[in-house]
Amino acid sequence: MSEAPPSISLDQAATRVRALLDNIESAVRGKSEVVLQTVTCLIARGHLLIEDVPGVGKTTLARATARSIEADFNRIQFTSDLLPSDLVGVSVPDRVDASQAPSFRFQPGPLFAHVVLADEINRAHPKCQSALLEAMSEQTVSVDGTTHALPAPWFVVATQNPLEHYGTHPLPESQLDRFLMRIEIGYPDRAYEADILREDPAASALPDLGPVLHLDELRAIQELAGQVKFTDDLVAYLLAIVEETRQHEALELGVSPRGAIALRRAAQSRALVDGRDYCIPEDVRDFALPVLTHRVATRLAGGARSADGDPSWVIREIVDRVPVPL
Repeated sequence: MSEAPPSISLDQAATRVRALLDNIESAVRGKSEVVLQTVTCLIARGHLLIEDVPGVGKTTLARATARSIEADFNRIQFTSDLLPSDLVGVSVPDRVDASQAPSFRFQPGPLFAHVVLADEINRAHPKCQSALLEAMSEQTVSVDGTTHALPAPWFVVATQNPLEHYGTHPLPESQLDRFLMRIEIGYPDRAYEADILREDPAASALPDLGPVLHLDELRAIQELAGQVKFTDDLVAYLLAIVEETRQHEALELGVSPRGAIALRRAAQSRALVDGRDYCIPEDVRDFALPVLTHRVATRLAGGARSADGDPSWVIREIVDRVPVPL
């Protein structure tokens, strides 16, 4: 049985989180908003999907996050020949004496780390992708009829290549819905890219990056984020946005109740990062795009569903149209 996380005040939590943001940004230059989204997702006990081209710092971001919270880290390269057992682990013989009954022990797979980088997840076969479903939903894995708990906290950072890249398989909606946020990193500004060329922080700063937040402190902060006030008028505001996604003529699939809960959790975590014990409408607005965009599907002109259309413009339009509570 795990120990209860230590108590922590709101001011202490905000100070610790600010140190965490600064520490990660020392290795991930010029991407303050991306680092903020990553840390908010971590505090909300969610998982993060990054869709972008290779070489923009996805691996550096995941490693810097793990180092900053004193966490175990594993990187899994998803390929077309990857098997589910390569993720969750296997049962291996524990006794070789032929005179005794066979005995087996569980050998954990790379999912058993606090921070897991699932690199190029959409290059793997859908059967292997689905192996993450129970883990991401229940924080457990089942092998040979036995359920094994994953460590807490447990944070998956998955990367996805654009679907037009060679050898990719689209993620099913059920798996996309397990990610609290989907974001892009994008290319750095010219000034920051010049700094990266001069200093190469992934090679210089990252190896020396030390923890600024212990795991028990992170667990306490996660507990505290769940207690941030989310008033009835904000509930109505959030639901108005969600209902618009279900009625919009350009969308075939709207946001599910799980998506609504995800947006509330992200807003609560964002408020804690700002040192508030209450949410404001901006917390909802700021995270509507990364939390909701991958949970909807656009509709083609003939009424058919589009698997690869970009619905971000629809979410922006809805957020701009729904009245903000006073």
